[in-house]
Amino acid sequence: MIELIKQEPGYLLADLQIDEANLAVADQFKTELIGLLDNYQRKIVLSLHQVNYIDSSFLGALVAGLKHAIAQKHDIILVGLKKDIRDLLTLIRLDKVFKIYDNYTEATSAL
Repeated sequence: MIELIKQEPGYLLADLQIDEANLAVADQFKTELIGLLDNYQRKIVLSLHQVNYIDSSFLGALVAGLKHAIAQKHDIILVGLKKDIRDLLTLIRLDKVFKIYDNYTEATSAL
């Protein structure tokens, strides 16, 4: 589900390999995300460029992952969001909680 793209000192580039981010995959996603945070001890730059739909249960898993990251003094940075998903995150104010960038290059330049 989460594919590691590149490991750099201080951060990982990862890609979410699903079309629909929903209840059916939320628990597995949360487990994989927390596992990455525990095993690599770095910030994660996560691309959601393949995701066309996201529901509230998946958003809950994403927020739970961020809480875990913050407890470890790390971060989850989102990139590649489609307009509808970015608009949803803005509507529910999660754009104030997550750092969101257009692509990996923009995100890594800000680190």
